[in-house]
Parts: sequence; structure tokens; C-alpha cells
Amino acid sequence: MEKIGSNPATVRRLSPSLACQYWYTCAVAGQCVVHRLGLVPYPQAWELQEQIAEQIGGGGLPPTLLLLEHSHVYTFGRRGEAKNLLWDEPELVRRGVSVMWVDRGGDVTYHGPGQLVGYPLLPLAPGGIYAQMGLDGHPREMRLPQADYVGYIRKLEQTLILALRRLGVASVWIPGLTGVWVQPDVLRSGRGGPASSSQLPAKIAAIGVKVDARGVSRHGFALNVDMDMSYWQGIIGCGLKDYPVTSLAELCSPPPKMEMVMEVLVAAFGEVFGYEMIDESRRLQR
Repeated sequence: MEKIGSNPATVRRLSPSLACQYWYTCAVAGQCVVHRLGLVPYPQAWELQEQIAEQIGGGGLPPTLLLLEHSHVYTFGRRGEAKNLLWDEPELVRRGVSVMWVDRGGDVTYHGPGQLVGYPLLPLAPGGIYAQMGLDGHPREMRLPQADYVGYIRKLEQTLILALRRLGVASVWIPGLTGVWVQPDVLRSGRGGPASSSQLPAKIAAIGVKVDARGVSRHGFALNVDMDMSYWQGIIGCGLKDYPVTSLAELCSPPPKMEMVMEVLVAAFGEVFGYEMIDESRRLQR
């Protein structure tokens, strides 16, 4: 596989003994390693998270959060329906959009430049991976753990809501609608975008995850920061007809820079999940 970004490649080059020691140090300290990867095509990012999650499940790497942006792509989850793709092949080609069917939950969504995508790769199962590690950092007995799938999604939503509040945007979780939403009154008072007449909440962040047989999470969330919103016209996002989509750029003037959004998001993630966040990107650049 082509190496995507210097930081995950550096982690993968660790020898087995050093990787195990690194995992044990982070696990005992309750740490999560952050990698900021920039713009990464979806297939490479999917393969990268598969590789890292596999090593986390085997005790070779610590909990990890990948932050990145994608080239234009529509992804369909396990509940995806082809009818929710509205653009035909010539229009997809003209707009430079690829289409992929993936193994996360949910229906169809859009990823593109200006959207912050987060892939938390975490050992979720209580009493699972951590409890089965020996004091020497080597895995002992491995058994099928039980992860709190719904509780994990709620925590992702809490993380995004907390981050958005610190960026000046009020958002909510709506029962029955996965993701993070902005209510109509907030949309109408948006400082940067066009006035909205919608009586429905607008989605500002989508969530779609998978938890593997070892209890390690894959895929994650996508927060609309400052992106070309016209690409949402090519799909019925998440299969929810008539629900609008919004972004930080439409609600904030000026819109926050991606770097600031990442800083706020990482801090909120650590608070909600109880991790000390270790920014590997910065450590390796010193």
C-alpha cells in the first residue's frame, strides 16, 4: 500500500517490540494518538484504517484518531439504496465524483475538500482488549468482546455538539436521527450563509461506524466546515428526503479555519471519551 502521510507510516515502521511497548504506555496512561493526514483519497484512507484497526485489535497500536479530508466521493453504507444517488454517470464524471459502497452503517453521504472527517479507531469493549493484556505489554487470551455500539455513537454526537458549541454554533442530537443537527431558528440566524426558510433541522455532521469482531471501531464522523455544498444535490443524504444540510461556513462569518476546528474537535474528543490526546503529527515534526 502507498504510504499516506508520514505519521501513520512511521507508526507502522515500529518493530513489534517497540509497537507493543508504545501501545502499553498509551493504554495505561489512557491516551489516544491523533494523526492529521490532510487530503487523502477515500480508498487509501479506508485501507489505512483497516490496517491500523487490525493492529489495535491485536494489541500492537494504541487507540488512534485519524483526521483528514477526502477528494469528492459519495459513499454508501450497509443500508444504502442506489435510488438515493441522483446524478447520472456523465454528471458524476463532469463533477469529478467517485462512488463507493463501504462496510459502515447508514445510507449515502458525501465527502469532499473542506469537510473534516474523523476516523476513531478505538478498542470499545469494556473488559475486552485492555483486560487481556499482560503486564509485559503482550496480549494474553483473546475472546470476543461486547462493544456498546449505540453508546459509542452517542459519544461521537456529544463530541461534535461540544466542539460546535465552542465554535459558536448551537447543535443538537435528535432521537431517531443519527448525526448532529442545527435547528431551524439557528439556521435563520446564521451569520455567513443564505437565509433558510426550512422548518426542518439541518444536518451539519454525519456519523457512520463499524465495530469489528474484536470490538475495535472503524469509520466515524464527517463535519461540514467550509466546502462546496452543491455536491449534496447529487444525493438524498442518509436517505432523508427534504432535510437540508448546512456547514460552519454558512453559520459563522468568517468561517473558522480547518486547523482551529481540528484543535477544538480533538480537545472535545478527549473530554468526552476520557483520553489524553497525543498529537503524533506535532511530535514527529519536532
